[in-house]
Amino acid sequence: MAHEATRERPKPRIRDSILTGGVFPEDTHDERPGESQHERVDRELIELLNEMRVVLPGVQVLFAFLFAAPFANGWRHVTDLQAHVYMGAILAAALSNAFLIAPTTYHRLTFRMGFKERLIRLGNVCLLAGTLMLAISVTLALFVVTSVVVDDAWALFICVVMGLVLLGLWYAYPLSLRERDEDRRERELDSHPSHS
Repeated sequence: MAHEATRERPKPRIRDSILTGGVFPEDTHDERPGESQHERVDRELIELLNEMRVVLPGVQVLFAFLFAAPFANGWRHVTDLQAHVYMGAILAAALSNAFLIAPTTYHRLTFRMGFKERLIRLGNVCLLAGTLMLAISVTLALFVVTSVVVDDAWALFICVVMGLVLLGLWYAYPLSLRERDEDRRERELDSHPSHS
């Protein structure tokens, strides 16, 4: 009877996981044996913070580079297209910084209020949005540099290839692995003798 109730509930989807930060029991597959909910939340928060520590310095270096570029001697020679794409790159880098720093401010303003799970949810969404903005900024910055060094046609080609590589490595591949894992777990649950 309990299995039938479980079967009626829809399988968690990737979109749900992104929005929840993977904090619902059915959405978290790597619980440790003997780990309490409090210990799990602490571990997930540490993992999230470590991931942000890896990404944030790169975003800040890119932003600093983009911020300084217009003050270089050769900047007066960029075309209107290059200037517009540059503005997209620097705005995406600024948004990336905003998304990646937001969980820190949230944590400081809600410190000791018992909002760790909310912080994980917010941090998860902000980290994904921040890395998406980073991918956009890197791709657009690469367009500007290639356009200045070679030409616009090569810049467009390299920009598209880099965008596909980043989206593939950062999003499509991990999401496909997650989907396959969820499907495998569902098949194992269906074939388990105790659920027949």
